[in-house]
Amino acid sequence: MANTSTAYGLIPVGLAGSATNSTGVTEYEIASDNTNAIYHGGIVVPLAAGVITFAGATDGGTTQALGVLTGVEYVDSGTKKPTFKNFWPGSNSVSVDTNHPVRAFVADNPNQIFKVASDASLTDRATALAGVFANASLGTSARTGSDTTGQSNSALGVSTIATTATLPLRIVGIVDDEANNDFTAAGIPLLVRLNAHFNAATRRFDSQTTADSTGI
Repeated sequence: MANTSTAYGLIPVGLAGSATNSTGVTEYEIASDNTNAIYHGGIVVPLAAGVITFAGATDGGTTQALGVLTGVEYVDSGTKKPTFKNFWPGSNSVSVDTNHPVRAFVADNPNQIFKVASDASLTDRATALAGVFANASLGTSARTGSDTTGQSNSALGVSTIATTATLPLRIVGIVDDEANNDFTAAGIPLLVRLNAHFNAATRRFDSQTTADSTGI
């Protein structure tokens, strides 16, 4: 039976190790003239101007990622009241009072574990398990989402799973989910970490290549 959930971006589910998971987020800013939609569950990156924007398919690999967007707040220019959304629709789709910042709430702990769906068949559980500790990317789905629900359409690219150290995601586990356990179909929930994280140390050890890599 096909899986019930096939693409929803990255969902924070816990922290690596035994650290207490507060599900906390950090407040950053989005430029009020940023025309790009940034979806709930989408990876974001920091910019030199002190604001954030959406990440591309490879960000988090060679380019450091900041975390995952969970929502935004801005002041509507018409009502002059704070407005909360689970995503940033882009400046062409909202009326923002530019006297106030566009606040973005980001799950930015470098030890954050996220749940993400596979975008294609993993064949069976044994094959999926063989992908644990390997790396992967979101492929072309990295920046896509629903303008109705605000939810990201990002999903882990099964075809990208490899030991390549510059890929943005590290697979660390498989979620046991009765509603999404058809390994022959897209939508298997996997646990991942961001490989190269802006808030982490400047180097990481890649277990797949036994070498230091720039990034995390």
